[in-house]
Amino acid sequence: MSGGLRVLRLDPRAKLPTRAYSGDAGLDLYAVSTVMLAPGERASVGTGLALEIPAGQAGLVLPRSGLAARHGIALVNSPGLIDAGYRGELRVLLLNTDRVEAAAIDAGDRIAQLVLVRVETPPVVEVGDLAVSARGAGGFGSSGS
Repeated sequence: MSGGLRVLRLDPRAKLPTRAYSGDAGLDLYAVSTVMLAPGERASVGTGLALEIPAGQAGLVLPRSGLAARHGIALVNSPGLIDAGYRGELRVLLLNTDRVEAAAIDAGDRIAQLVLVRVETPPVVEVGDLAVSARGAGGFGSSGS
């Protein structure tokens, strides 16, 4: 990706995405405001950022394993998909899966990670049949337990 990932700060409190370690695939995303999630509650949490994802790529917003393990925080639509043409604020849909404890997300907390992936966009072609495969129409559970 020549020139890097272009990021527009929409809120002066917003933190730019960062990698914890050199070579990490994911960029940490940070909450721009504080939110309290009651047990079972979900919220759309802003990052205060807009991105310019390069053409031919998409952004996948993925959960952070530490938040899930320590606080039961998951992403409602994991992975979230950001198309290259989207220029609005990057928001993360968090869900508190804990049945008892509320979870506090403070401004500046890492709430998710962003991974950029290349995408193929072939034309859709309707056909009369599909090539035969070893799996065939075997779906859920077709490979055993």
